[in-house]
Amino acid sequence: MPTVESASSQSQPGAGSAGAAPPALSVRDLSFTYRSADGTFTLKLPRLELARGQQVLLTGPSGSGKSTLLALVAGLLESAAGSVAINGTSIQALRGPARDAFRGRHIGMIFQTFNLLGGMSAIENVELALMFSDLPPPEHRQRAQTLLGALGIAHPSRAVERLSVGQQQRVAIARAVACKPVLVLADEPTASLDPANAQAAMDLIQSTCRQNHAALLCVSHDPAMTARFEHIEALPGLIAAG
Repeated sequence: MPTVESASSQSQPGAGSAGAAPPALSVRDLSFTYRSADGTFTLKLPRLELARGQQVLLTGPSGSGKSTLLALVAGLLESAAGSVAINGTSIQALRGPARDAFRGRHIGMIFQTFNLLGGMSAIENVELALMFSDLPPPEHRQRAQTLLGALGIAHPSRAVERLSVGQQQRVAIARAVACKPVLVLADEPTASLDPANAQAAMDLIQSTCRQNHAALLCVSHDPAMTARFEHIEALPGLIAAG
């Protein structure tokens, strides 16, 4: 079972409360096996739980399955066994459009590959995410502009393929927090940013999570990240078959 190390004596909002509300994320006895040219490997996670408002940095050696775990939590991959619940709802129990709609409303995702829609502008990419929000449609553009402006996107109407890699990363961050999700999954969210913009990006992610009492599960190899998190989860390595 992964251990939780406390990087600070101060508790995260919601991290130690025993309220009736379900946790933002609850993982139990999760198992996922995949095959590659290097062999067959299994990711096992007995338990992982994040309360509303809790922020956790997920660490582990390269190839230990951190990104795979985020995909399992988001319902982008199917586990062989175990359960994943978001705010009390089993992600495995949802199928097709129902799972997609639930993910869009309750989970914000920031991936290494960005997954932005080409041929569309930065602001249009963020507005698409807002289709799942409770915000009235006439207010979508203003919220998108505010988020992009906070991350230094000076030309939000520019097509995303014309933006630099770092700018594309910032658009992906704005899109992830747009719907004020219950849970934000961040996979190396500052990997393509310079130190100043990396700090601004993490400030936005973390402050938005705090404002909305949302949980944050972040994967990063950046040593500077550890100072920003009060809880660190160590993910065991993959188990090789045979």
